[in-house]
Amino acid sequence: MTDQAITINPATGNELARYGRIGEAEARQAVELCHQAFDTWRHTTVEHRASVLRSIGAALRERKEELAELMSREVGKLIADSRDEVELCAAICDYTAEIGPEELASEQRDPANAARGIITYAPIGVIYGIQPWNFPAYQVVRYAIANLMTGNGVLLKHAENCTGSGLKLREIFEDAGLPENLFTVLVIDHEVSDSIIAHDKVRGITLTGSDKAGSIIAEQAGKLNKKTVLELGSNDAYIVLEDADVDLAAKTCATGRLYNNGETCINAKRFIVTDAVHDEFMEKFVAAMEEAKPGDPFDEATGIGPMAREDLRETLQEQVDESVEKGARIVTGCAIPDGRGWFYPPSILADVEPGQPAYDDELFGPVASVIRAKNDEDAMRLANDSRYGLGGGIFSQDEDRAIKLAEQHFDTGMVFVNTFGVADPSMPFGGVKASGYGREHGGCGVKEFANTKSIFVG
Repeated sequence: MTDQAITINPATGNELARYGRIGEAEARQAVELCHQAFDTWRHTTVEHRASVLRSIGAALRERKEELAELMSREVGKLIADSRDEVELCAAICDYTAEIGPEELASEQRDPANAARGIITYAPIGVIYGIQPWNFPAYQVVRYAIANLMTGNGVLLKHAENCTGSGLKLREIFEDAGLPENLFTVLVIDHEVSDSIIAHDKVRGITLTGSDKAGSIIAEQAGKLNKKTVLELGSNDAYIVLEDADVDLAAKTCATGRLYNNGETCINAKRFIVTDAVHDEFMEKFVAAMEEAKPGDPFDEATGIGPMAREDLRETLQEQVDESVEKGARIVTGCAIPDGRGWFYPPSILADVEPGQPAYDDELFGPVASVIRAKNDEDAMRLANDSRYGLGGGIFSQDEDRAIKLAEQHFDTGMVFVNTFGVADPSMPFGGVKASGYGREHGGCGVKEFANTKSIFVG
């Protein structure tokens, strides 16, 4: 493995920058410095922490264009999506600053074995985040801001292809008033990362990535009795019921599949359509997907940018080819185009069945898997027929019935009814089954790595 992290523009294939990796000794020293910063930060008031987070949110908005352009260059995001991502990060800062003091406030109880009881939420130490490339700012802000509110220190190992974005966030955080070393970016390889997980000053690990990566990290941390929060992959099912507004469903499903170039854990991926509306939906869905034209991420008219890395595009094509070999039918796209950059067209596979990657696995790119269901009950069964459980969607004009299905039958952490969404600071984010465990946002994240401490007073 090279001693440098290299970033490449996926729209052109041209190298952007090189960043020197640090070795184990230097990385371990960085952990010690982060712990020292934590030892001071933990004793600040929650009100002070909230004020710093508000300053970070303001700084993100002030430097939105700078950060958005860097993200689009590094991972191929549409520039409008990059700007939206920075706004979401700023909103997370604002929301966490608003609700953090109340969420972390001590609670009074009346225990049977003492005169009174107090529950406090104390920071536990340095939290190590291993994050992917598809949302270079949001994936970091999601866990970092919550833990800074709690009073913890934060380490980041970002994906190599968005190293610049990780370092830019550190710069913005510190320029906004965050103490030096409290948020530390480690440009390291996987071997050094393993040693960071084992470092005695690291008290928790959070990972966003594949279910395979999650299993590895969970095993390493489990052997050391360290808590983990895992936000892993998914193949979210969006079901179109017999009474659905088909126009709305087709348009929303195309948006849900292509958002962020199709490279999002909570993208709509499997489209389970009841027989009664299948043909109408397919006609309109194909038109909506084909309307999005690949192109320069900085061109406002572009409908979809390139995939983030060449190897990811190759893996996607292999999954498509295997699915076709096993009976899936190509409706549109599904082939790597000629030309520069790692583009892949909006694509649809039909006749998708168990045993095909398009049914069983996560296709992390702009390929939709359409599955025909006999009726509404069969659609719900097919939606849950997955090892994953992050999100999903229901299209029905009977909103109350759809909500009941979401509450009682959808085996996922999030469900969208007649809409598609990615994340909201006020709503918990996370999944079940192979999609991981733990929750971020909605006030949950500030307590994931807090010591819930019981104090009994005689």
